[in-house]
Amino acid sequence: MMRVNFTVNGRSEAVDDVWEGESLLYVLRERVGLPGSKNACEQGECGSCTVYLDGTPVCSCLVAAGQVEGREVRTVEGLADGERLDPVQEAFVEAGAVQCGFCTPGLIVQAHDLIQRNEHPSDVEIREALAGNLCRCTGYEKILDAVRLAATRKAALK
Repeated sequence: MMRVNFTVNGRSEAVDDVWEGESLLYVLRERVGLPGSKNACEQGECGSCTVYLDGTPVCSCLVAAGQVEGREVRTVEGLADGERLDPVQEAFVEAGAVQCGFCTPGLIVQAHDLIQRNEHPSDVEIREALAGNLCRCTGYEKILDAVRLAATRKAALK
């Protein structure tokens, strides 16, 4: 058992009694109380648990909790500014890209990352960026609409 000290969504966390094989996903959901990232495949195949680790999107189910010692994690909850949603979060709601909602947190984090890197992504670039995130409900068209809407709004803010 060990203690893991890291920053999550801008605040310091110290989690005690973490066992060697415990995933970052488990720590975030069950120990830190951030249920946004979803536990679906536990194999890094679906993207539902995507979070930022030191600014890079990762599948948190594949990251051992001990690996985040001294590092920074940002979850889907951390994209919002207080009560104000991030433009990507708003666009997903407005475009109807949320159905069951299980894949949504990972898609939002991945879309957020894409738009941070590329303000005007093409449809091919959007599809490539989201290729690791699986959705069984939407058929993806509304998700693409949401990413396009978020990118347009983000560009207009500059």
